Amino acid sequence: MNFLAHIYLSGDDDGVIIGNFIADGIKGSKYKNFPQSIQKGILLHRGIDTFTDKHPIVRQSTAKLHSKYGHYSGIIVDIIYDHFLAKNWTDYHSQPLSEFVNEFYDLLQNNYDILPINIQYLLPIMISDNWLLSYSTVEGISTILSKMNKRTDKRSKMNLAIMELEYHYTEFENEFTDFFEELIAYSKNKLQIL
Repeated sequence: MNFLAHIYLSGDDDGVIIGNFIADGIKGSKYKNFPQSIQKGILLHRGIDTFTDKHPIVRQSTAKLHSKYGHYSGIIVDIIYDHFLAKNWTDYHSQPLSEFVNEFYDLLQNNYDILPINIQYLLPIMISDNWLLSYSTVEGISTILSKMNKRTDKRSKMNLAIMELEYHYTEFENEFTDFFEELIAYSKNKLQIL
């Protein structure tokens, strides 16, 4: 899953939210250098990633992309799934997405010193381009995929994946919906045992 889903699945604990967001940049046992609630978020993130990568519905989604995008297929599906979470946000949360996103940006800014350097660098760009809110539109996803393509020196051709999203739109949305219900249940259970 991509940023929005990880944040949403963290619940209401600020430390868990921060940890879940920064987890990709924290390797191995370095998570133990953070406060307990952030450690919990990092471990939740790792669990979500493992659950997602092995799930047959997610594999069904990535199979639509694999011949063209190879190992980038999983990243593309993560972004596509965030689109459907943002688009259908009111099905999952009572707070408007714009408010949820702004509160998250405030949380990161208020805890800037604890963020890893790479996240400190990324944060102003993420806020100024309002990545999380932009996920709600196909145009926003197109922009994100184009930026991701540039980060791979245009090797991934991820910018072209918007065509697959549009072509398989209903299939991807149904796959996301079915999978996300299971992921919500998994994440709630994982939070209880961490």
